[in-house]
Amino acid sequence: MNNQLINRELLDSINNAFRYFSVLTLTGPRQSGKTTLCRKLFADLPYYNFEDIATLSAFQHDPKSFLTKHDEGMIIDESQRFPDIFSYLQVIVDEQNFTGERKRKYIVTGSSNFSLMQKATQSMAGRTAVMTLLPLSTQEIDTMYPDAKTDTRILRGGYPAIWKTDDEGRNFLLSNYYTTYVERDLRSMINIKDLTQFNTFIRLCAGRIGSECNASALSVEVGVSVPTIQSWLSILEASYIIYRLHPYHANIGKRLTKTPKLYFHDTGLAAWLIGIRSEEQLSVHPLRGNLFENMVINDFQKYYFNRAERADLFFYRDKGQHEADLLQMNADGRIHAYEIKSSMTYRNDFFDGLHYIQNLLKDNFISGSLLYDGVQESIQQYDSYCNYRNFPKLLRRS
Repeated sequence: MNNQLINRELLDSINNAFRYFSVLTLTGPRQSGKTTLCRKLFADLPYYNFEDIATLSAFQHDPKSFLTKHDEGMIIDESQRFPDIFSYLQVIVDEQNFTGERKRKYIVTGSSNFSLMQKATQSMAGRTAVMTLLPLSTQEIDTMYPDAKTDTRILRGGYPAIWKTDDEGRNFLLSNYYTTYVERDLRSMINIKDLTQFNTFIRLCAGRIGSECNASALSVEVGVSVPTIQSWLSILEASYIIYRLHPYHANIGKRLTKTPKLYFHDTGLAAWLIGIRSEEQLSVHPLRGNLFENMVINDFQKYYFNRAERADLFFYRDKGQHEADLLQMNADGRIHAYEIKSSMTYRNDFFDGLHYIQNLLKDNFISGSLLYDGVQESIQQYDSYCNYRNFPKLLRRS
């Protein structure tokens, strides 16, 4: 495996942010590459990690002195260990803005979206750029491993360390990731009385990739209350383990109350939780198509996150079982629709759902596109079909 650093697409957005802000808040899953990215991009800035007890104690003893001891600023890693850091940064940033000397740059990273964002929005509104670094996208992987097969991409997912090891190392690292970060972090955030029930819950979630997330059904299978399931889902979301894709409806209120679909930010972790340990096993697994869909939708999410833009993404399904895997909404409310198929063979009936969406949305429909695992391509306005790895061409045309 290649040991070179993988260039991240978020770099340009980060550089651009410091034209307007003195503070960058960078969140994302553990091991997604936040520390490597920041230390590579801002090699001249001192680096501090709040996982180090001595460093955290020094900060807590005298926060202002700690934050101002370097004229150039600093990188502060794992800041979720002390989310109140933003209260102290607010004072320093306001003072710099008042004097017109925005000489210090602060990069604050953390892996818990909820605690960080709550403090950042309260204390740093208008004072910090907030960005998210998700695991590697297909395009980022292509820069180093262009010949990697689809099953390899699904099974390895997007954590950079996984791409620098072999198959045995992959399974070891994912097992360690789950034990060290998922179980430890989540147990520190909520009072999980029975870890066995939680382990059952998260594996059931992995088995529901691409399916509507029914808290009541999960409650029965796990043996805990519906509010507990809802709390656990929220914690998994805040920790960048899962996300929920909401159904499209012209009425925003209904859109928010309908049942969302469940996806994992990393298909490698999801496959490991399901029990898939090899590409041979994945190739015949009944959830292979769901994992492929998850990978492609992840790439849409990353496309927007890496450009610090909002991703208005939905799925469509009605009582007549008409559906579209992904709808991308433009700022004017008009829609691009996508069908995602793991098949390598193109079939005309792949477009049936897209034709239905076109007739349903009428003037609000812009285009329908198929993303599949084959090699035949025809990037057109409609009908278009292309290998999933070239989906950015479709986004750029809109």
